[in-house]
This record gives sequence, C-alpha cells and structure tokens, in this order.
Amino acid sequence: QVQLVESGGGLVQAGGSMRLSCSASGINNRAMAWWRQAPGKQREFVARISITGVTSIANSLRGRFTIARDYAENTVHLQIDNLKPEDTAVYYCNTFPPQTDAWGQGTQVTVSS
Repeated sequence: QVQLVESGGGLVQAGGSMRLSCSASGINNRAMAWWRQAPGKQREFVARISITGVTSIANSLRGRFTIARDYAENTVHLQIDNLKPEDTAVYYCNTFPPQTDAWGQGTQVTVSS
C-alpha cells in the first residue's frame, strides 16, 4: 500500500527558508515530485526528481527551490529559499506522474510578509 507523509511546513517570514520532507512507503524506484495548492487555486507542479537523481524545477520557481532524495530513507526533500508570501500553500508529494490514490495530507507552508 502506497503511503506518502509530508512534513516540515509551518509559518515563516518572507525571505526565510524551509525544508520539506516526504516519507514514502510502498513506492520504490519511481520518479517523485512535489506539488502545491494555494488557497482558491489549482494544484500546481513544483519540482520532480528521477530515480537517478535528475531534477526539474518549475520555470517560475527556479533559483529558489531544490529537490533531493535520500535513497536509504526513501525520502524526498524540497528546500525552499527566499520564501515569498505567494509560496503560501499546502505542499504535496507524489510519484511522477502522480498516482491518483496516493495523495497524502500535505504540509502547510505559510509565509508572512
């Protein structure tokens, strides 16, 4: 059974940094990705990482977002630097492409100005 548990969110001031983590179980050797959903908006793609570690960041987020994976822990991390109020959203991880039945609860990131 696939289980994805996101953590690391919270409240941070603009300009700060945050590291999100996604613990995956029931998933092996799959590309993984992060998405986010801001209030009143559709879920959007943030970043992905292949099973070999090749990464891709959404064009509008390059330079501030970094994705990495820990193969031993089967965990995927999202580092966000220079946070902006518009980064406020619930952040989710999933496989890439995403599995419909694998979405977790996400982790809330709130950036104050």
